[in-house]
Amino acid sequence: QVQLVESGGGLVQAGGSLSLSCAASGIIFSRNDMGWYRQAPGKQRELVAHITAGGSTNYVDSVQGRFTISRDNAKNMVYLQMSSLRPEDTAVYYCFATDRVRGYWGQGTQVTVSS
Repeated sequence: QVQLVESGGGLVQAGGSLSLSCAASGIIFSRNDMGWYRQAPGKQRELVAHITAGGSTNYVDSVQGRFTISRDNAKNMVYLQMSSLRPEDTAVYYCFATDRVRGYWGQGTQVTVSS
């Protein structure tokens, strides 16, 4: 059974930092591309950051230079370090895994940035 479990969300003031973690099980982690998505109330879910199985990364323009995605294949973990947070970063953040055939979602973790 595939499980993606996010942690690290919470409430932070604008300009602050948070680090999200996602623990994966039930997949061959090293063969999966991993991503962080977010969904704000009334908005569509959007890709925030993506890291391939080979370690290549890309980011949505709005977080470029502020967020960093990384992975630890030995621990089956993917991380999202977020800094210079803005109120518009408020959303539920979801971990996503794909071997390019199937995709899996975590349950999400709430990030709230107060102004």
